[in-house]
Amino acid sequence: IYSCCCLNRRLNQLSSHDPLWKRHCKKYWLISEEEKSRRNQGWKAIFISTYSDLGRYIHYYATLKKAWDDLENYLGQWCPRMIGSLKESVREEDLDAVEAQIRCKLPDDYRCSFRIHNGQKLVVPGLMGSMALSNHYRSEDLLDIDTAAGGFQQRLGLKQCLPLTFCIHTGLSQYMALESVEGRNKYEIFYQCPDQMSRNPSAIVMFITGTSYLEWFTSYVNKVVTGGYPIIRDQIFRYVHDKDCVATTEDITVSVSTSFLPELSSVHPPHYFFTYRIRIEMSKDALPEKACQLDSRYWKITNAKGDVEEVQGPGVVGEFPIISPGKVYEYTSCTTFSTTSGYMEGYYTFHCLYYKDRFFNVTIPRFHMVCPTFKVSTA
Repeated sequence: IYSCCCLNRRLNQLSSHDPLWKRHCKKYWLISEEEKSRRNQGWKAIFISTYSDLGRYIHYYATLKKAWDDLENYLGQWCPRMIGSLKESVREEDLDAVEAQIRCKLPDDYRCSFRIHNGQKLVVPGLMGSMALSNHYRSEDLLDIDTAAGGFQQRLGLKQCLPLTFCIHTGLSQYMALESVEGRNKYEIFYQCPDQMSRNPSAIVMFITGTSYLEWFTSYVNKVVTGGYPIIRDQIFRYVHDKDCVATTEDITVSVSTSFLPELSSVHPPHYFFTYRIRIEMSKDALPEKACQLDSRYWKITNAKGDVEEVQGPGVVGEFPIISPGKVYEYTSCTTFSTTSGYMEGYYTFHCLYYKDRFFNVTIPRFHMVCPTFKVSTA
């Protein structure tokens, strides 16, 4: 008994040793030395008070808090006006009230994220990325908890699905399944589009974008903060660039990034819509007499069945850009496939401005376009 008493006394002393709690505060709650000084509390007191508020999220909080911090720091540098659209955190009772309203449990990783930021206001640009073509524009907002609850679905085809994002221009949303019904996995995230060949209005096709909120949100943030998505006109554009998709001919480099547009695609009938963004750049070390002008383009387009289409035409998107040392020209265009994937390759024909009778071809690297995984609702 005496030995047990001594052991318990020693354990009690260790549990009150403040430096031991420092590691846990930093690991689970990302508490800095500056915040500790501001709170004017010991590490143990900080851990206990934070745990009493956020304890149910101990396995998610650090990952999501870091993602939000990284995103805010990046936006502050590249898209500062987007910072003002972010909403403050919500309380536990607010999330509990939403669960009671929709009569469905929210996943803890989703709840945890909203304890940090309650989504954003319905503004443009949207936090979850933009896409623009000549006559089409999409910008997705991350919905706050009340707006999301107002869009909670109970209709066939989208039963027990909660919207995460919304575009005020297209009406497009990404949904999260709160239950495993109608062929969906629990917490799966997807874009929905109608099955145009079905007589049943509840028949939809789902383009899968995530398997859980944590995976969906953190992978998107990582892509943003590592420069995986370009910033254009103060907005995050969701073009994906393959680092191998670059070709250099003499002093001119062509690189390509692509994006799938679910709102313009369908599975039945098969119509998969992709947009691509091309960057043409001349080395700044090139001689001035290397300046040239684009005359025409040639494309070889191949779908997943091996069917080939060849396209030739003057200029690009109605323009005949001039390229000179250190200059960059970028443009976007689009294509569709009747198969879930395909690729394009080709070349541009230029003529020299100083030697007008000199023509040469510049390689466009092969770039692949692949539709996301999809499934059909079993409603």
